[in-house]
Amino acid sequence: MAAVTSLSFSTLGQSSDRKISVPSIHFFSCNFDAFRIRTNFSCDAVGVRALNSSSRLVVHCMSTASASASASDIPTVAETKSNFLKAYKRPIPSIYNTVLQELIVQQHLMRYKKTYCYDAVFALGFVTVYDQLMEGYPSDEDRKAIFQAYIKALQEDPNQYRSDAQKLEEWARAQTTSTLVDFSSKEGEVEGILKDIAERAGGKGSFSYSRFFAIGLFRLLELANVTEPTILEKLCASLNINKKSVDRDLDVYRNLLSKLVQAKELLKEYVDREKKKIEERAESQKANEAVTKCLGEYQHAGL
Repeated sequence: MAAVTSLSFSTLGQSSDRKISVPSIHFFSCNFDAFRIRTNFSCDAVGVRALNSSSRLVVHCMSTASASASASDIPTVAETKSNFLKAYKRPIPSIYNTVLQELIVQQHLMRYKKTYCYDAVFALGFVTVYDQLMEGYPSDEDRKAIFQAYIKALQEDPNQYRSDAQKLEEWARAQTTSTLVDFSSKEGEVEGILKDIAERAGGKGSFSYSRFFAIGLFRLLELANVTEPTILEKLCASLNINKKSVDRDLDVYRNLLSKLVQAKELLKEYVDREKKKIEERAESQKANEAVTKCLGEYQHAGL
């Protein structure tokens, strides 16, 4: 598949007196088309607008939890967003803020579907998306704090997301083209996670496919330096995942990355231009003050 070789996660880079506007982007849907991230945003002033455990076979399945919980126990979208705001109270630059607001709403819908089950591949996909989205964020400390607040607002464990993503990344780097798809015949922690996913996706438990999962799969292929298009097909077959859905979703993600690159470039140009204007105004003010001072001294001496 062309998407395997054409999509690179290293492509996302950085980003006037006018408003910066980027066309709407259709993004991560979990078997529905409602998930849209609109990056129509405006940069006012400096473009900042305030936002109005170990993973060994650990899965969080809404179908199990919902059997003993009423619908009233599931938080609303407004409550999830409120939890995020309470946990992270600092203003977020609008290019990031716009996407994060949309993202948390739609991930809330994924999180509380009856068929939802957390798994490490999903976590790897989300971590990959988040890191790409927040690349170039002004503060590393704030980027980490936003991640923590975001995942906790969804009543999940941000440390588990990071730990599972790192675990899969390390495992994938040690794989070859053949061993990557041959996990079912091997023993190991990651192999066990993949076997569990394959069983649930095959109908022996709850499984809810999403584009985060597709991106997690692609990340595994990238880290294993896999370039043959047939390997993605084999991996999907081993995991009982529909490859057509994965192909489609990777194309969407590739387009999203392209849009984000353009948006961040526009933002970077805007910020650089504003900094230059501020510096020029400061220099002009200093020059005016110097002239005024000299004139005052001259007039004083003349008297």
